[in-house]
Amino acid sequence: MDREDFMREAIRLSIDNVEKARGGPFGAVVVKDGKIIARGANSVTATNDPTAHAEVVAIREACKVLNSFQLEGCEIYTSCEPCPMCLGAIYWARPDKLFYANSKEDASAVDFDDKFIYEELAKPIEKRGLFTQRMLHDEAIEAFHKWNESPMKTEY
Repeated sequence: MDREDFMREAIRLSIDNVEKARGGPFGAVVVKDGKIIARGANSVTATNDPTAHAEVVAIREACKVLNSFQLEGCEIYTSCEPCPMCLGAIYWARPDKLFYANSKEDASAVDFDDKFIYEELAKPIEKRGLFTQRMLHDEAIEAFHKWNESPMKTEY
């Protein structure tokens, strides 16, 4: 299989997901050493889980397969340019490469518009639409101090 085959599988998953009414029109695959090791399709509405985007589902499965919290040596193929949440998850998973088919503008044209999230993230906290307030910093910082000093931590 080559890159186009991997992308076609992500696209197939997105189309199949719509045809079977299991969720939004998004699919993703994770590839390692030239083989698909995980697949994901959007299941937000089927599972009542707003984080169940295709990329996140595929990342979770790939990490189980690899018994690792990182996807080094892997490539991710998505049927659409990742939303901010998925892009963040992809960066945290640390694959080597990311490929996508539809653009965020294509997604926006069918009412999957993430522009407002990008705009919100660029604003100072006090100007965002979601009320956000910092609390109990003096107590919470203890966890970071303990982490920083712990010889048992697994860095990532």
